[in-house]
Amino acid sequence: MRLRLWHRLFLAFAVLSVAIIVGFVVWQQRNFREGFSNYLDAVSLQRLQSAARRLAGVYAEHGASWDFLRGDARTFDTYIDPFRLERKAVDEEPPRGPDDAPPSREDETKPPRDMPPPREPHLDGSPEPPHGAPPPREGPSSRVLLVDAAGTIVVGDPHLADDRDLLRVPLQYGGKDVGSLLTRKTPARAFGGPDLAFALAQRHAAMAAGVVALLVALGFAFAIARWLLAPVRALTQGVHALTAGDYAQRIAPTGSAELGALARDFNRLAQTLEAHREARRRWGADIAHELRTPLSVLRGEIAALQDGVRAPTPAAFDSLAAEGGRLSGLIEDLYQLSLADAGALEYRFETLDLVETVRDAAQLQKRACADGGLALDLDLPGDALAVRGDARRLGQLFDNLIANARRYTDAPGRIRIALTRTSDCVRASIDDTPPGVPAASLPFLFERLYRVDAARGRASGGAGLGLSICRAIVEAHGGTIRAEASKLGGLRILVDLPNATEPLA
Repeated sequence: MRLRLWHRLFLAFAVLSVAIIVGFVVWQQRNFREGFSNYLDAVSLQRLQSAARRLAGVYAEHGASWDFLRGDARTFDTYIDPFRLERKAVDEEPPRGPDDAPPSREDETKPPRDMPPPREPHLDGSPEPPHGAPPPREGPSSRVLLVDAAGTIVVGDPHLADDRDLLRVPLQYGGKDVGSLLTRKTPARAFGGPDLAFALAQRHAAMAAGVVALLVALGFAFAIARWLLAPVRALTQGVHALTAGDYAQRIAPTGSAELGALARDFNRLAQTLEAHREARRRWGADIAHELRTPLSVLRGEIAALQDGVRAPTPAAFDSLAAEGGRLSGLIEDLYQLSLADAGALEYRFETLDLVETVRDAAQLQKRACADGGLALDLDLPGDALAVRGDARRLGQLFDNLIANARRYTDAPGRIRIALTRTSDCVRASIDDTPPGVPAASLPFLFERLYRVDAARGRASGGAGLGLSICRAIVEAHGGTIRAEASKLGGLRILVDLPNATEPLA
């Protein structure tokens, strides 16, 4: 089963969410263990400091010596654990006689004389045993070590002396250190009793929170995957519509910037395809129309000759030849355009002088211009203008441009050709006198079979393919061609060709 894109995106979000949440839970539990261990160490240190103050007082009462405690773990426990010390004081109190008056309410509120310090929790965090219960077998002496000023063990767990990871609280008397209390730090994994229960409760709470967060993240991942891929689904449907030939399909550019740009590109593609289809239909209809006209004229004149309506005079044959030439020229233009579209037009590039190319093309058109009542002026520089191109194709370019100007310029009129050099190209301008071309029609002059009705009628003989061939030749040379209004009142064609990088031979 192949997964769809939104399934893959959802799985990617899900895996990422699981990895993040699991990593967070592991990190949180590790930090909790370390932090809780530090907390227990701080509590143990605080209790040791309280015990150290009591032991320092007892040390002074026994002549500034630890001999009374050496090896006596039970007595040591009573001083370390305030509960044991309090219980010992109660056990040593003499029994009260029957004649002893009960203490007054004021006496009840006063602490008894020689009463030990108030109760404090055990160092190990264990609950206090009930009053009168015997002390546990393992007291604080199993976890605390007392050493004198010289480091000699007095009482407690002797194994603590070899441990390096210890909590140490000094005991001072008279401004000098007289000993130290030592105990182990709480390992991060060595919780017990209530500590372990609290740690397990925290772990279960973290795991429950992780599961809830994971479910929420998966829900968001599902919704986000569907939301993000909604434009992709629209694009998919649009592509299917284009494949089926529905070029009118459009997509609203919603979603992220990238998907919105993709939707706009899709709309431009659909618009271009629709325009190309319409152009192809129009192209076919125009070609059929252009071919039908000379063929109809030929058939009519031939039929007239056959029926004897028209005499077979030289004029009749010249008319037939003219229509045949027009038909042949149209077919040749179509052939040239098809080669240009396929990139099959042959070019032999070389460094040549554009001045000579333009002069030769003008010389071929000079007689036809004179016969049509048009003057052909050349404004050419005295120096050579080197470009890299195909001499035959560039000659065809300027021959078509001059013929186009000659065909659509009223007599008496004038055609002027000028060549100039700029910093990066050689510019050729072909200007003619009225009639001109409306500004709205200028961008479309180089499209195939395009005519301007006001000035480009069929009577002039054009089929609207010459300028399209000119554009194909100029673009093949890496140049540009455009049309604008001429100062002479007609049309100006501007051709820019790149300068040659190599000098003329």
